[in-house]
Amino acid sequence: MTALRPEQDGEAGGFEDAVSRLDDPLNDPLPGQHPSPWFRPSGAQEQEQEAQPEQPRVEEPKRRIEPEPEWYDPQGYAQDWYGGAQQQAQRQAAQQQAQRQAAQQQAAQQQVPQSAPVAPAAVQHAQEQAPEPAHTPVREESGSEPARDDETVALRTADTRRIVGTPPATGGRAARRKAAKRGGGRHSAAPAAGQEPDGEADGKPLTRVEARAAARAAKPRAGVVASRAVGEVFISIGVLMLLFVTYQLWWSNIRAHDIAGSARHSLEDDWANGKRKPGAFEPGQGFAILYIPKLDVVVPIAEGISKPKVLDKGMVGHYDKDSIPTAMPDAKQGNFAVAGHRNTHGEPFRFINRLEPGDPIVVETQDRYYVYKMASILPQTMPSNTAVLNPIPAGSGFTKPGRYITLTTCTPEFTSTYRMIVWGKMVEERPRSKGKPDALVE
Repeated sequence: MTALRPEQDGEAGGFEDAVSRLDDPLNDPLPGQHPSPWFRPSGAQEQEQEAQPEQPRVEEPKRRIEPEPEWYDPQGYAQDWYGGAQQQAQRQAAQQQAQRQAAQQQAAQQQVPQSAPVAPAAVQHAQEQAPEPAHTPVREESGSEPARDDETVALRTADTRRIVGTPPATGGRAARRKAAKRGGGRHSAAPAAGQEPDGEADGKPLTRVEARAAARAAKPRAGVVASRAVGEVFISIGVLMLLFVTYQLWWSNIRAHDIAGSARHSLEDDWANGKRKPGAFEPGQGFAILYIPKLDVVVPIAEGISKPKVLDKGMVGHYDKDSIPTAMPDAKQGNFAVAGHRNTHGEPFRFINRLEPGDPIVVETQDRYYVYKMASILPQTMPSNTAVLNPIPAGSGFTKPGRYITLTTCTPEFTSTYRMIVWGKMVEERPRSKGKPDALVE
């Protein structure tokens, strides 16, 4: 083995000296320390533990392990995480306040004409000056329904058009526009209860065939239309009957009383002026006045028993030659027979069934008063029984010729099935120049 040469040994020592001189003094460790912090001399850890005093061991409190929130919450997207509902309510309150201020300014401008006009942008300026609500999170109580905000819903779910209870609009742009108009906007609430969408339950629009079928189904059937028509006919008939009854029982009496009263005053004026003379009268012409003091009846007597010309006008009609000829009051003997309505059209003979024997019945003409006393009554007889109008009335109890009066009317009330007859006998004939008889004075 060849030994090292001295020059080689010297060269090796010189190399190490040169390398050591290149070290940066800042890299030199402090006395007793190693350059690497991971280096520890053997026994150093034991010496440090012995040098440090033993400290009492403090037990850390047990931390309650909170359950991790679920990342998927079916209703989480509808929560108001940033107070959107509160912000919207505050914005609306600010807008309403601005509108009220603008209205007050406009009212003040109308009251004071010289004041400067209110700028149209006053409302917008007031809205801009309104303080923005702070973004405060809304805490939800347990068990309560989470607040919903359209913007939050749009941010927290991929289907921004789907709101709870509202099906998504499908079928193209036109269908989506219809759905938005029907719902009030892109983020409107669900439709009202009982309101059905235009399309099917799945949101698809109806085809032409389906639309026609739905239109046919919506049309009422023939039976329904017929029943409605029959119901309307019955209702119309009922209304007409009610109007007719009202006319017969109320308005006909008012109208007849007016006509009869006017005819009576006209007759009295003619007597006072001497325009009328005793003698023959034309059909429908008034010639006398009938008084029944017990019933408070004062009604004119006209010639004939025509309903449209005499009876329906509230007057009493005399049986003349066109019906069954009877005597006039001034005849020396005979039966003066008259007829009148018991119901409706003035109903002058409504209560003649209340007359009793001896009650006075007075007929006034142009120059005389004829006073009769009620003698008898026939409550019911057939209309064909004309014998009651004879000069000596059949069934009246009279047995010999005299000067009689006969009152006829329909019975029962509101019918014309039978006739009621009342007879009277003349007891006094008094000129008008001597004044009224005692029956009219009392």
